[in-house]
Amino acid sequence: MTGAGRFAAVDARSHHALFSDEHEQLRAEVRLFVEKELVPYVPRWEKEEAFPREVFVRLGELGLLGLKFSPRFGGEDDIVADAVVTEELARCGSGGVAAAVGAHKDLAALYLARFGSDEQQERWLRPSLEGTLIGALALTEPDVGSDLAALKTTARRDGNDWILSGTKTFVTNGAWADFLVVGTNTGSSSEDRDLTLFLVEPDAAGVTRRRIRTLGWRPSQTGEVHLDAVRIPDSHRLGQEGSGFYAIMRSFGWERLVMALSAVSAAAMTYEVAKKYALERTAFGRPVGKFQVWRHRFAEMATRIEAARALTYNALRLVAEGEEAREPIAMAKLYSTRIALEVADECVQIHGGYGYATEFSAERALRDAQLAPIGGGTSEIMREIIGRGLGI
Repeated sequence: MTGAGRFAAVDARSHHALFSDEHEQLRAEVRLFVEKELVPYVPRWEKEEAFPREVFVRLGELGLLGLKFSPRFGGEDDIVADAVVTEELARCGSGGVAAAVGAHKDLAALYLARFGSDEQQERWLRPSLEGTLIGALALTEPDVGSDLAALKTTARRDGNDWILSGTKTFVTNGAWADFLVVGTNTGSSSEDRDLTLFLVEPDAAGVTRRRIRTLGWRPSQTGEVHLDAVRIPDSHRLGQEGSGFYAIMRSFGWERLVMALSAVSAAAMTYEVAKKYALERTAFGRPVGKFQVWRHRFAEMATRIEAARALTYNALRLVAEGEEAREPIAMAKLYSTRIALEVADECVQIHGGYGYATEFSAERALRDAQLAPIGGGTSEIMREIIGRGLGI
């Protein structure tokens, strides 16, 4: 491939050993779906700060919500195929839409698949993968982010029931989810902490929620959920009592890898937008992109995107082989989310004044990229994981 074509799209390579021919066929099919059924509507969804629930149903009909899950639920036990779907959804041009789908399939549904009983999986997981129910993971609290041991939401036994009290915030899908996976402290005191997960339906007595407006990810239905002595049966407990910390730690890896995959894909898409505009916009009689200063900046962006992709695909390969890959995942998330933000910033700059206008996608890319270094574990936490892995 010539130099001009090599970085024309900065996209996943079909020859990459991680992906089979079937994976590349899936990629083509999902990309066509995204381009036809999502991209044309994104400007309106962004303006309205909402998108239709039918998107989940459509994804379910296409079998795109459950590829990493058991064939029992219509999946294929193929985590790489699921990663392909994640990458392509990130190209829709709305971080909020991609995040909402990701929070559903990669968080709530994943917890159900890994830790749910047969009854719970039939009640919530199967319709989740069909797209008829929307799920959310509720861990973060107003005063508790990364320090999960400090969760203040409590769950106390009352006969065969549990009474839940507390507040969860920054819950992606929280404002419209049909069920929430809620992290609680079931210890006997504030000093005796024992994390347990529960499945909570928003129509239960004592549950109230509100929409949180955000800088980016605007259609994602981010919400705050308040639990005021919510009574739920023990059958809604997800996993064994006290198993919540293990469940969360086990699932964090995939959440962070998904964010890395999405960041690389979004960065590549933003790069394409910036390059197209740079070759169309003229100044002093020639395209802006032909000036050496911008040629070099595009060269730098392309190189960094390729490096982020290599880190992320290495982590994905390790996970597909059954490795925990904590440090490689942390490296991938740390680097790729930062690169996505830098590329978005460059995209705004190359657009000039138009990059600051809401009718162009450049400003949206910059707003959406701001969240990735925070969500799923901040960049500071990623550096801590990497540092400890280095024995420092």
